[in-house]
Amino acid sequence: MRTVLVIEDDNAIRRGLCDALRADGCTVFEAAEGEAGLKSALQVDCDLVLLDLALPKLPGLEILKEVRRVRPALPVIILTAMGGEKDRVAGLKLGADDYVVKPFSVAELLARIEAVMRRSAERPGDVREVKCPAGVIDLQRCEMRYAAGGRAELSERERELVRYLAANPGRAISRDEILARVWRLDPRGISTRTIDMHVARLREKLRDDAENPAFLLTVRGKGYMLA
Repeated sequence: MRTVLVIEDDNAIRRGLCDALRADGCTVFEAAEGEAGLKSALQVDCDLVLLDLALPKLPGLEILKEVRRVRPALPVIILTAMGGEKDRVAGLKLGADDYVVKPFSVAELLARIEAVMRRSAERPGDVREVKCPAGVIDLQRCEMRYAAGGRAELSERERELVRYLAANPGRAISRDEILARVWRLDPRGISTRTIDMHVARLREKLRDDAENPAFLLTVRGKGYMLA
């Protein structure tokens, strides 16, 4: 089942969109202004965002800019009455996946959502086990099982960090994205030192050399990823 976040200040349009998406089998979250919309976009586990540009409290382009910084792979379709070329170009340059000008039909929007989701990376399934040089990380039992024998218990946060990194193979995950998607916190103005401390403890349990890690890698200037 697909989960869609609708950020739209017009009550009638937002209700109509939410009803149509639910009728199409989607789980729907909604926000009526920019600040609440950005918070939801960073923290809600959604597959796609429908984003109006002319929003109170925080404009849509600012939301898009922050979403692209923290959640670069999240598909975003802009919905707006501002159909000029300048506005379309601005949205697309900031990373919007598509641009729908009001008024539009529900059938057209649903078709565009399908097209965007097909172009986007396939949503990863739930990861239950992760192999590493020292053994196997069992995410269901929240433990590290060593190939040489023995086990180490993982904290809930350590498990979710491994799960998120493993669900995004081949991509360095920024500290801000980890704060938003694993810690469920708005990363603006928050120190990311806590992430580094969790990574250090996790490397100890995975027996991954802190000075020269072979599994939980630090990508300079970008964040963390699994080898």
